[in-house]
Amino acid sequence: MSGHSKWHNIRLRKSKVDAQKGKIFTKVTREIIIAAREGGGDPAANFRLRVAVDKARSVNMPLDNIKRAIQKGTGELRDGSSYEEIMYEGYGPGGVAILISAFTENRNRTVADVRNILSRNGGSLGESGCVLWMFDKKGVLTFSSKKVKEDAIFMIATDAGADDVTSDTENIEVICAPQDLQSLKENLEKNGMVSEESKISMIPKTTISLDENEARKVLKLMDLLEEYDDVQEVYSNFDISDELMEKLG
Repeated sequence: MSGHSKWHNIRLRKSKVDAQKGKIFTKVTREIIIAAREGGGDPAANFRLRVAVDKARSVNMPLDNIKRAIQKGTGELRDGSSYEEIMYEGYGPGGVAILISAFTENRNRTVADVRNILSRNGGSLGESGCVLWMFDKKGVLTFSSKKVKEDAIFMIATDAGADDVTSDTENIEVICAPQDLQSLKENLEKNGMVSEESKISMIPKTTISLDENEARKVLKLMDLLEEYDDVQEVYSNFDISDELMEKLG
């Protein structure tokens, strides 16, 4: 499991706490709005919306909040918002590649803020296409190692068409083609294996190993980007050992 995945799983644990404070709800709401606006309000017929709703449920978002977000996306409810989805590309300390997915109502403000966060923390904003080619779009299911066994997941997931199964001390990730995510999720659930999270992610084709000094800088930058209100997701190709991640986490 790459360092970015380990970092993301730490963020996933924190998000369940943040959700109680309402922090994560704003990002999930925007995700639902965008998905419903692009593909309609029926999760059964809109794959992206289905994934967003699953994410909302995983952080215990109330059903009424989910319904309102869908209605805002379809135009049934109007609140004056007009989110635009943008993918920024850049570099971080140690030469790591970074993708930043943002939803914004003010493109100029967001690009200035993202550039500022990067430049103040050893990174730089790049041109469109400079690092996107280093990643593959994949479906990812995350399971708790305390609740399911990797061997059992591996057998079922690979038989059902998964591309890969990776793990660390706390989590197991099943990686698949985006279009296979829902069917794979349902197949595993039928066998009593319920995921902590299901999502579409950008997986690095290769990774860059970081030493402790570089790792500290990269993790700080990743946290600052993730905490910026307009940012939905941050992806990178860094790798940090389990021992170092535990020390820094």
